[in-house]
Order: sequence, then C-alpha cells, then structure tokens
Amino acid sequence: MSIWFGFTTAMKGAPYTIGVSFFAVIIGLLLGFVLAMMRMSRIWPFRIISGIYIDIIRGTPMVVQALIFAYGVPQLLQKSGVPFRWPELLVPCMLVCGMNSAAYMAEIIRGGLQAVEKGQMEAAMSLGMKHSQAMRLVIIPQAFRIILPSLGNEFVTMIKETAVLSYAGTVEILRRAALLSAATFETFVAYIGAALAYMVFTIPLSKLVLYMEKKLSGKGVKAKAEDTSSMIEAEELEKDQELLADQTAANREGR
Repeated sequence: MSIWFGFTTAMKGAPYTIGVSFFAVIIGLLLGFVLAMMRMSRIWPFRIISGIYIDIIRGTPMVVQALIFAYGVPQLLQKSGVPFRWPELLVPCMLVCGMNSAAYMAEIIRGGLQAVEKGQMEAAMSLGMKHSQAMRLVIIPQAFRIILPSLGNEFVTMIKETAVLSYAGTVEILRRAALLSAATFETFVAYIGAALAYMVFTIPLSKLVLYMEKKLSGKGVKAKAEDTSSMIEAEELEKDQELLADQTAANREGR
C-alpha cells in the first residue's frame, strides 16, 4: 500500500476539517469580540464572567470539552427527562471549536483594541461621536488591521487542533487515517498520509498569513508612505503587530 493511498484516504475527511475550522473561527471571532468588550468593560460582573469563561476554556483540553458536549450534555439532559440528542456529532464539535477559539480570540481582539492610540477615541469624541460610533467607525477598523495576521494564524492553528475531534466520533482527516490503520494495519502509511493532508492546508495558509503580515506591517505600508506622518504610522503598526504576535504565541503555548 502506497503513501499516496493513505493521503487520498485522509483527504476524504478534509471537508469536515476545513468546514469545522472555518465556522469555528467565525464563531470564535463573534463570541471573542463580545468577550473582549466584556473584559474591557467598566462593569465588574462582565469582567468577572468573561475572565471565568476564558480561564475555564484555556485551562481544559479541547478534547475533554468535545467529549462533554458530544456525550456528556445529552446524557445529563436525558437523565433530567429531556429527550435530547445531537442530530449530528459535527454540531457539538463545531460549537466546541468555536467556543475554544473565542477564548483565544478575545485576548487577540482585546490586544488589538488596546493597541490603538487613546488619542483616536478622544479625537472621535471631540468631533461629536458617541462612544459606540467611535468604536464602530474609528477604533475597530484600526484594531482589525492590527489583528488580521493573528486571525489568520488562529485559523491555521484550528485546522491542526480539529484532530482531537476524532475522539468525539467526527470523521475528519485523523479519523479517516485511524480507520484506515485499523482496517489494513498499515499504520505508517495511514498516519503519514494524514500528516501530508494537514500540510496541504497549513503550509500554504501559513505562507499567506506571513505575506499578509508583511503587507500590513512595515514593508507594505512604508513603501506607500508619502510623508513623515505615514512613516510614523507604519512603524507604530509594525510594533503593534509584533507585540500582538508575541502575546498570541505565548497564549498558544498554554494550549
């Protein structure tokens, strides 16, 4: 049996892997924004709730979270008299990945919002904007520009982390490889094929993220700078992105 056969077999699970990763990042981005705003809120219950959520999610392995949602929650509800079952195991796995991603996205978004100069908010308020208008029209667009490379890195990381969903019964790339290994006893071929299948997606995406990071940071912005103020803005943006990238890398080490 050839490695090519192992690769093509593993690739049959790619739609599940990419689909779960994509929707998980979307869910993580939306929920992460809410959590980031709660963390920055002046209302202390919001800060406590968001802090507890982030600590719990980041303090437990995602495979444990997936097993709780996929099998633990339905059993608990059934014992309580609620006839609940997931229509597809893909649903709880997608929710778990999104909730897990949100805990890390919240710190990325919060770092991006805090990286925007406070003078930007003051200038917007002086023009008569409300706080919500200033956030929507001035602060968030600048913060998104800063965190965009980190969001790309989160998507790449999520593709690799969906491997743990094989333990919850989702037939993604790793699960396909495990089934092939169990059926043929060709362990090396099966798992090398899975590794190659992940690399097909993660390496090009990593290169794309690196290109985006360079485009948005010093080289891309400085090349278009026409005066001193734009050069200063480019240098500040580059520093903010480097700082946020370091924070994101440090957070990932806890995964």
